[in-house]
Amino acid sequence: MELQNITSPADIKGLSINELKDLTVQARKALLSKMAAHGGHVGPPLGAVELITALHYVFNSPADKIVYDVSHQSYMHKILTGRVQAFIDPAHYDDVTGYTDPAESEHDFFNIGHTSTSVSLASGLAKGRDLCGGTENIIALIGDGSLSGGEAYEGLDYAATLGSNMIIVLNDNDQSIAETHGGLYTGLRQLRETNGQSPNNIFKAMGFDYRFLADGNDLASLIDLFRSVKDIDHPVVLHAVTQKGKGFALAENDKERWHYSLPFNQETGELKEAFGGASYESITADYLMKRIKEDPTVVAVNAATPAGFGFTPEWRREAGAQYIDVGIAEEHAVAMASGIAKRGGKPVFNVYSTFLQRTYDQVIQDLCVNGNSAVILVYMASVYGMSDITHLGYFDIPMLGNIPDLVYLAPTAKEEHLAMLDWAVNQQERPVAIRVPVGPLIASGKPDTTDYSRLNRFDVTEKGERVALIGLGNFYSLAAEAAEKLLQQGIHATLINPKFASGIDTKVLTDLQKNHSLVLTMEDGVIEGGFGQKIASFYGPTAMKVKNYGIAKAFHDRYDVAELLKENGVTADDIVADTKALLKK
Repeated sequence: MELQNITSPADIKGLSINELKDLTVQARKALLSKMAAHGGHVGPPLGAVELITALHYVFNSPADKIVYDVSHQSYMHKILTGRVQAFIDPAHYDDVTGYTDPAESEHDFFNIGHTSTSVSLASGLAKGRDLCGGTENIIALIGDGSLSGGEAYEGLDYAATLGSNMIIVLNDNDQSIAETHGGLYTGLRQLRETNGQSPNNIFKAMGFDYRFLADGNDLASLIDLFRSVKDIDHPVVLHAVTQKGKGFALAENDKERWHYSLPFNQETGELKEAFGGASYESITADYLMKRIKEDPTVVAVNAATPAGFGFTPEWRREAGAQYIDVGIAEEHAVAMASGIAKRGGKPVFNVYSTFLQRTYDQVIQDLCVNGNSAVILVYMASVYGMSDITHLGYFDIPMLGNIPDLVYLAPTAKEEHLAMLDWAVNQQERPVAIRVPVGPLIASGKPDTTDYSRLNRFDVTEKGERVALIGLGNFYSLAAEAAEKLLQQGIHATLINPKFASGIDTKVLTDLQKNHSLVLTMEDGVIEGGFGQKIASFYGPTAMKVKNYGIAKAFHDRYDVAELLKENGVTADDIVADTKALLKK
């Protein structure tokens, strides 16, 4: 059967094993062609081709419900459920997301992009089925890397006691994004080495029925395994060992590099567009390595995403015990960092904004209530960051900027970032988070001598009159651009770099009332509950006019940045037009 003729899982039900194998060969070729031209996850979907094909061959989706953990392994699922054109026709490459999405297909049950959630979500489907008198199979597909997340344990703890059909497929490729970390993986390794017979079996200890498959890329064996548990009346774990990146030698041999990739040459693996030079990530990694060598109490903490922060395998080896990868366990990372700081260490937790959202309780309770001086570096906190609905990072300012006793800093350039980081690591008075700039590395060319222990002191970079523009972090450049355009029209605006996202400079704001009638705030995030509204609240009882610029509170999905900013009136031209109109009122 030709891949392009697949319109639903029903199309593969009558195929022979050899025909199914031929289909998987076609699928891998299509996946590699798309990923080489378009970019995307490489290792996860390639390793799960047979597994997902067998699932759809045996089970009857969407009546039987399959939930994919993280779901970046779900490309084959999309191919088999009516979305094949998105993988074989370049004109349709952007028709689908890189994750499951109920808006795309009845075969997708959740928007899933964060890890360790599948068992909990599937447990909910199973309980809902039981409450409503249903009989369908519920399947959760989870990778070994995702098992390091706390929600996975919580889900397993409940699922083991469900007492009805619940099928958990463990896709074990002995790899997270980078190498796996934690005691759990000792047990998984022993299970692999003993063909599933090791007594060190966490799943049996929790009460699960357990089945092991040594070759999780063998279609016939997978089909037999799935048939043996279809319509089972109790929870079961199916442990299948797979090859991440299977069929693409480069990905098989370097699993970390090929977890995800920008467009690349299939023969050489070279990126089609090289990105070289220094970045905020690289200068941060360099700074941390320097501090690690100088001070044995400094430790870099990461939750399974090291490469994006410049923590290459070589960097990690050089850092030794002063680098910690906790696995996909951001909650643990924050609490552990608090404990390290309490004992006198200097922890720096590097995390993407979208994943920091998972730690809200730990940031409040374990860190800030206790007042420990851990440092959190927040990456991709910007409208210019990741744009998938499951990976949005622009909710951080309302989240972190309103937690008592947490200082949230927003640098605008290399010099400020490094000065803030150095102060944050050396001080021991309070927890500090830094909103790492997104975009090309900007150097001001002048040292930052700010004393950041004097909290909430704004930097007035240009003194004008009538109008003040306050641009936070990434959007300081927008404020500067608007100020220049206003000057060209005879309006000399005051320009302010606030540096602090978690507080306001009441002295500067009070002084503005002497010769200003309008204050405009700009922040690279959602407006509601954000930085600008603190300014508006301060001026509420006064005659000062205030207008806040930012992004509307919504789950914007795969947006074009320029279009989104224009829709929200966040361009220099919009700001100039608004300013002129407001000054006339």
